[in-house]
Amino acid sequence: MTAIAETRKFEAEVAQVLHLVTHSLYSHKEIFLRELISNASDACDKLRFESIGQPELLSGDAELHVDVSWDPDQRTVTVRDNGVGMSRDEIVANLGTIASSGTRRFLEAMSAEQKGDARLIGQFGVGFYSAFVVADKVTVLSRRAGLSAAEGVKWESDGKGEYSLEQFELPERGTAIVLHLKADEDAFLKRWELRSLITRYSDHVAFSIRMPLEKDGKPSEEWETVNAASALWTKPKNEISDEEYQSFYKSLGHDFNDALTWTHNRVEGSQSYITLLYLPAQPPFELMMGGRDERKGLKLYIKRVFIMDAAETLLPNYLRFVRGVVDADDLPLNVSREILQQNRQLERIKAACVKRVLDLIEKLAKDEPEKFHTFYQAFGNTLKEGIAEDHANRERIAKLLRFASTKGEGSARNVSLDDYIGRMPVSQDTIWYITADSHAAAAGSPQLEAFKAKDIEVLLMSDRIDEWMLGSLNEYAGKKLRNVAKGELPLDEEAKKQQEEASKAAEPLLNKLKELLGDRVGDVKVSARLTDSPSCLALSDYEMAPHLARLLREAGHDMPTSKPTLEINPQHALLKRVEAESDAGKAKDLANLLLEQAEIAAGAPLPDPAAFVQRLNRVLLG
Repeated sequence: MTAIAETRKFEAEVAQVLHLVTHSLYSHKEIFLRELISNASDACDKLRFESIGQPELLSGDAELHVDVSWDPDQRTVTVRDNGVGMSRDEIVANLGTIASSGTRRFLEAMSAEQKGDARLIGQFGVGFYSAFVVADKVTVLSRRAGLSAAEGVKWESDGKGEYSLEQFELPERGTAIVLHLKADEDAFLKRWELRSLITRYSDHVAFSIRMPLEKDGKPSEEWETVNAASALWTKPKNEISDEEYQSFYKSLGHDFNDALTWTHNRVEGSQSYITLLYLPAQPPFELMMGGRDERKGLKLYIKRVFIMDAAETLLPNYLRFVRGVVDADDLPLNVSREILQQNRQLERIKAACVKRVLDLIEKLAKDEPEKFHTFYQAFGNTLKEGIAEDHANRERIAKLLRFASTKGEGSARNVSLDDYIGRMPVSQDTIWYITADSHAAAAGSPQLEAFKAKDIEVLLMSDRIDEWMLGSLNEYAGKKLRNVAKGELPLDEEAKKQQEEASKAAEPLLNKLKELLGDRVGDVKVSARLTDSPSCLALSDYEMAPHLARLLREAGHDMPTSKPTLEINPQHALLKRVEAESDAGKAKDLANLLLEQAEIAAGAPLPDPAAFVQRLNRVLLG
């Protein structure tokens, strides 16, 4: 006897997801089958893990599997598993509400797409709702392992804002999802179409996927397994084709694109484990949205039993773009997250994973420069985080970084630190660089003038992370890294003498500028950096670049304020004009404009833009 159905409204965000899925995803409709099979496989994985401590949960039905069937008369496709199942509360939590912040990012990403993108499905844990791409009604029948047949649950919805929920007698544990297909989706009522999709997307699911044989165009009583039903990573490498590797990657990473490359390794001995690690060709959506949370790039298995998405445990944060599996033989099957965090064996596996990934990237850089360029475009900035996060591998990571340069090709980031060192004169012992908030600002900085005049190469760094990263990269291959805009420039004896003479000759001008600028500056000096421009800002060795300080303030961080040092070129016509100007008002306007143009060039915010405009107009009108 069934209970009276209760009708509930979807949480607002579920309604948004359903609207976007049903109205935007008109290509790649077949995504629904991959996602439903993936969810069914996860349910089997969870039951297998829970049954380690509670073997009674399997209750005589120990062969875990996923069944896919079709009914041309009823126009339905059904995906059924005998996995862990769901209780009433779990169905409400999983199908009626979405607590994951990843779903909010999914909504933002989907809303930004003109045509919608099926790659978004699954990556944000909303794969179930892809059923509504092809179905105008979905029925879910589920019973949690360990509960009685009377505690089954029936969930049903047309995806238009509400769902019904009722207690339902179910003799078997697990979940069945019945899709009532839309009128124009007849293709999915053909066995060959469903089987081809299973082969394409789900062949390497570790559980048997079964389908009925066909008789007279309809499903028969006889079933067959239609997938490989084996853990791909456990097979010898020479028995796996590239196509199989790519197919497994797509099912693992919810990606329609091929992986860029991969590494598959088996370690045997005192500690035995297998790793299969992939580099994607483009950033996963959570990375594009700036997420460092909800990392699910690597799956941990122990003796072929899925334990958890354990990316945080198996790889450092700066390698969060890596996808793959790790299967260990030597860890206790009942391992918990707390034990994982403290497990020495896992620390050794983590170190090996990091080495494998860095080896893989280095091999790309050496042997396949075009692929490496693709990788670096997608993940270069994420990789830079490792300079601060992974002291042990800092030199290896630094070797992989690429930058624009005053001797490079335009804005192309293709110069390595080794390239730079290889071009350095024997007498040079410093790698020079400049940071800015754009390539144009870096390339046009007045602080480069003396270096260009002496034909000294300077790396042009314009990614937001660069200034922060360089706080942890002070040296590479025995060469110090220095910012051309910071500290005193090293000068030979002749240059020092000329600098001292120029400073002494300009002393009256320096004093005049200090008086005109007052507390707007900490000091005014003659510059060794400038040859063509009238002025620039100079920073102390440990002072943050103005463009980064501005960004941090805009992000709500409290930043210490300091008075800038203004460096001038006394030979410039503007400085000659300031020196000769007898009108106090005009001289003050000129002095302030010299400071403000230096601040603009350095990426510092003007304290009073309106006053700057008024000053500029007064000087122009003369």
